[in-house]
Amino acid sequence: MARILSMFLAFFVASAVIAAPLEQRQLGNLKCNIDRLKIVTGLIATASAVGKIDTSDPDTATAVEAAQAGLKTAGDSIKDIAIALITGKAAPPESRTGVSQGLNDTRSALESITNSAVAPAVSAAQTSLQDAIDDGNAVIADCK
Repeated sequence: MARILSMFLAFFVASAVIAAPLEQRQLGNLKCNIDRLKIVTGLIATASAVGKIDTSDPDTATAVEAAQAGLKTAGDSIKDIAIALITGKAAPPESRTGVSQGLNDTRSALESITNSAVAPAVSAAQTSLQDAIDDGNAVIADCK
């Protein structure tokens, strides 16, 4: 997950030095780009927090795997969007849907964890995830 998100950051930085006109690359304004960076860092923080959940309980382990799969879906979709942006193409609508679906799947997986022993770690992951969701909504609002 972190590798995918790191690739997004690399693509994002690389896009700043490509010679194509800005409007073709859909780079957006400063607020838009800050929002994009924030969702990526939010997903990295969420992946880190999910990775800290004790998975010795089988039900918790299953939920953590589902949360990680959701994060992977969101990260892969963000990568596809980033590639489209730096190559001057429109971001694929299915990738935007993939980000949303991945975030929602992650939320559902974390909400399914009932093991009170891991509640603080789950709460930390949920907080990071909500921040990423809020940042994703800011991307939608500010990157037109």
